Order: sequence, then C-alpha cells, then structure tokens
Amino acid sequence: MSNPDRDAPVLVRITRDGRRVEVIAGAVCLDGRPEAHELVSLDEHPNRSAVLALCPDASHMAGRLALTLAEASVAQAALRRAQDAFDGSEAAVRERLRQAVWQRTLVGQGLDE
Repeated sequence: MSNPDRDAPVLVRITRDGRRVEVIAGAVCLDGRPEAHELVSLDEHPNRSAVLALCPDASHMAGRLALTLAEASVAQAALRRAQDAFDGSEAAVRERLRQAVWQRTLVGQGLDE
C-alpha cells in the first residue's frame, strides 16, 4: 500500500529554464526523471572547483544538479522522509536487494561516478 506523504512530490526549486527539481518517491528528479537517490556534499565531490565556478552558492550535488544549502536541506528532508516510510513487503525487500546488488556492481566496475 502506498503512503501519500511519501509519494507526494516535494518541490526543491525551479531551474532557470522552468524545469522542476523535486524529490519523488526517494529520488531527486529533474522534470520528473530521477537524477540521484542521495546528496553529495560539495566538499566530497571530485569536480568541486568546476561546480563552484559555475554555481558559487552550491553546497551539495544531486547527480548533475548543484544545490544550495537551503535546497539541499529541503531535498535531504524529503529523501529521509521517503526512506523512513519503510516498506517491509517481500516485493520491496527484493527491490532494495536488487538495487544494492546493482550499485555494488557499478562501484566494482568504477561506473558509479
């Protein structure tokens, strides 16, 4: 059974070209398409200087999206709320396991960046 609070999109911002950056069902999305399932602090990002050159106010990255501290706070809260709404059904457990195996495979091949 789906949880309406968990599934409701949370607006993070609207880009300069009018696209919506939202958290939808545990993913940061650009125009409804998933970009990332977690945020990366800019301090830990490999392209920190390039990101700061383009977006001096950025503090976090969500995939290819630079976020300010306020935007990252909204996104992180929405991601945490989606994660807290734990679904223990057999299908959900299977899906989480599938995602973990896929992520581990990507990391092992160096394709997670």
